[in-house]
Amino acid sequence: MRITIDDLSGPAVLDLLADHLADMHAQGPPESTHALDVAALRDPAVTVWACHDDTGALLGCAALKELADDDGEIKSMRTAPWATGRGVGAGLVRHVVGEARRRGYRTLHLETGSTAYFAPARRLYQRHGFVPCPPFADYPEDPNSVHMRLDLTE
Repeated sequence: MRITIDDLSGPAVLDLLADHLADMHAQGPPESTHALDVAALRDPAVTVWACHDDTGALLGCAALKELADDDGEIKSMRTAPWATGRGVGAGLVRHVVGEARRRGYRTLHLETGSTAYFAPARRLYQRHGFVPCPPFADYPEDPNSVHMRLDLTE
């Protein structure tokens, strides 16, 4: 797998993100859907990475949003449906955590869903040391959301 910064101009990553956004909207009410659209992912506070295989096929993507000088949030984690079970998600989480450490972040946060649909994502994050936490940034209390954090100073 090769993970590189993506400029959000290629059709493969745009299609993957469109599918991600559609799935997130299908999983809950609008007020509980916190996935970023492409315009929001182009914000200078957000870095997006794409993961490709040796043939150049897109395997997945992930984003890191800077919340403060010492805090970030994982956004837009998505594995292509045909690439699930190949370690793409784990590779992207390791990459984003490594970048957060390089940036000097003390914490890394994320928000994901609370339903069974999101159980694999929650397990992935737990395997990488994320633990439940109260809502962060401007997220409200929401029974459809699970908030997690990783302390990067340990």
